[in-house]
Amino acid sequence: MKKTILFFLITTVLLSCNSKEKKFDEHTYQEQKISLAQHEKESPKAFLKLSGDDHRNIWGKTVYKGIIKNTASVVAYKDVRVKLLYYKNGNLVANHEELFDNTISPNDEFDFKAKYKTPRGTDSVAAYIMSAKAVQ
Repeated sequence: MKKTILFFLITTVLLSCNSKEKKFDEHTYQEQKISLAQHEKESPKAFLKLSGDDHRNIWGKTVYKGIIKNTASVVAYKDVRVKLLYYKNGNLVANHEELFDNTISPNDEFDFKAKYKTPRGTDSVAAYIMSAKAVQ
């Protein structure tokens, strides 16, 4: 019985040592990288994430502080257009657009601040990315 278990263990170790590692294929890697870059260039809104918050300052302006994060792994973006929608009691009362010409590199963030005089009682702000251009 001990010989059978010992034989099984030795056979298992030898077989696992003989398994061949996959070699790194530079050509396939470059093709996948190009494919990923093409996808990131064609759909920038899928790779740009916007978050932020708002408050009213003492001069009555609504201040929106936001962060745009580029989650792409290859492509940088610029000319990011952000739409800000201002609401009062659930009704849209104002909207503004911001254009940022800064280049946002892959896995990087861009902080911004937008201040606008909005109607009294404005209680919330919704923001989204309208468009962006891939940097060549």
